[in-house]
Amino acid sequence: MKSAKTKKRTSRILVFMMKILVGIIMFSPIIWVLTGSFKTLTEFTSSSGIFPQKETLENYQYIFYHSNYVLYVRNTVLLMAGTTAGTLISSSLVAYPLARMEFPGKNMIFSLIVGTMMIPNIALIVPQYIMFGKVGWLDSLLPMIVPAFFAYPYNVFLFRQFFRSIPKELDEAATMDGCSRIGIFFRVLIPLSKSTFTTIGVLSCVFWWNELTQPVFYINSDKWRTLTIALMTTFMYTSGNAFVINWPSIMAASTLMILPPMLLYLFGSRFLVEGIKTSGLKG
Repeated sequence: MKSAKTKKRTSRILVFMMKILVGIIMFSPIIWVLTGSFKTLTEFTSSSGIFPQKETLENYQYIFYHSNYVLYVRNTVLLMAGTTAGTLISSSLVAYPLARMEFPGKNMIFSLIVGTMMIPNIALIVPQYIMFGKVGWLDSLLPMIVPAFFAYPYNVFLFRQFFRSIPKELDEAATMDGCSRIGIFFRVLIPLSKSTFTTIGVLSCVFWWNELTQPVFYINSDKWRTLTIALMTTFMYTSGNAFVINWPSIMAASTLMILPPMLLYLFGSRFLVEGIKTSGLKG
């Protein structure tokens, strides 16, 4: 009996140690970026140590005083807020009739919407670039914000799955109280769908905060540059005949860029897990 308890305790200790090891491996890039942001460029290029020999804040000072970092943050927040608002409004409105109403061709329409998820986004960028160029939207945030108001298939799928899990008796009761279809949506479904709205909102915010491909295609000037583009271009310069990449400043900017998604997940993690679980309750 004692031997069995000892083996169980040993196995728990080993599992715990493995979890710590995996956690260290997963967080090591973040630790490396964080410590690198406090190094000088000379130390970063000449020293192989993880921790700085002498900490400095000059990289953070360079970001705020010698670059348009605040402008890039503003542009990224505008992009994130516009696309998130658009996808929450449009995707929930599209999912509502597919989940709560009966009409001919409903299942076929839903299948077509889900089928578009199989099309790679990169395959659509060139035709979209040509189309947005003809309407004069290039070098702005409009090519990314406006499409969000026409619903994203994955978000429609999540909303539909959750709406289907809500008893239809609530709709009938609301109808008897004089609620219209749109009234049921706003007064019944939305209050019950806070976890799903939070889940899709968090996922959308994180996606657009980190998105690089579309801003690179559509934005040319510094006026509308986002943080991801700034990380690629702002901290690179020529010194004489040499091309210099200011890695410590890039790491300082990356550290600041990591914080908002981490805080967003920290405050929305409960709703995020709940929303993902409940969105698959009913097929």
